[in-house]
Amino acid sequence: MIKIKHIILAFIYLSVNFFSFNISSSEKQDTQLILLGTGTPNADPERSGPALAIVVGHQSYLVDFGPGIVRQAAKASRELDDLSKPLKPMNLRIAFLTHLHSDHTAGYPDLILTPWVLERDQPLKVFGPKGLKNMTDNILKAYTDDINYRIDGLEPANTQGWRVDVTEIDEGLIYQDELIKVSAFKVNHGTWDNAFGYKFETDDKTIVVSGDTSPSKKLIEASKNADILVHEVYSQDGFNRRTNVWKQYHSTHHTSTVELASIANQAQPDLLILNHILFWGSSEDELLGEIKELYNGKVSLGSDLNIY
Repeated sequence: MIKIKHIILAFIYLSVNFFSFNISSSEKQDTQLILLGTGTPNADPERSGPALAIVVGHQSYLVDFGPGIVRQAAKASRELDDLSKPLKPMNLRIAFLTHLHSDHTAGYPDLILTPWVLERDQPLKVFGPKGLKNMTDNILKAYTDDINYRIDGLEPANTQGWRVDVTEIDEGLIYQDELIKVSAFKVNHGTWDNAFGYKFETDDKTIVVSGDTSPSKKLIEASKNADILVHEVYSQDGFNRRTNVWKQYHSTHHTSTVELASIANQAQPDLLILNHILFWGSSEDELLGEIKELYNGKVSLGSDLNIY
């Protein structure tokens, strides 16, 4: 009788631990992409500044710091129960920057300081191109009085959450933990020497983020058979209506719908997400039609707070 009791208890113990292991594994593999901001330098109130989050289990990984990033993350946190913990401001701890253009970095002081005020108690880890350390130092210098007042005054502020650990990157593997592996590759954004795209690999998804770029062979190679390719784009029809000066700029810094269709045909991602969209008078349907005329894969026109 004792042996039978022991066998039953052992079975229950193993069953509970096996179930717990499966829950843990499931959480670890639950990768989601959230578009926090899909805008451009244009002040479109419907599209916040460029930023997105990749969420794996309990952790969020941000890409770019456009205007409104912390409030967009807080909005996603409030509205989406399953994402509430990793996207709470205090849990915004790891971020990647594609390049130093202002529309991608104007939210950087917000990302450094607001989560600290809201109880982030460890330094923000940021990875990005050469020049990011200098930008970070200057932001912290600009806010010295604010930081000192919060630490030395009556506010119960911690001494670590305002700090930033900056890693200036080159191509290749730049970050890895138990949930994700992140690789960087250079893209063609005009004459920027250091503009990057990123490849995020988790247990269940491969997600490639283009950053701002004209057509890039390295991006095509990194994106082959990816689960998701998030790529910037402009309307070809809208481009045709631009002045010659702007045509010269955009053709060397960004990617048209026609060019993106060619990229997608070569890379063949499971899902192509349009981001950082320049419409120039074209409607959403018209812009989508420009791509679908040349590419028959799955395409989604990104909007703020879309989840994939």
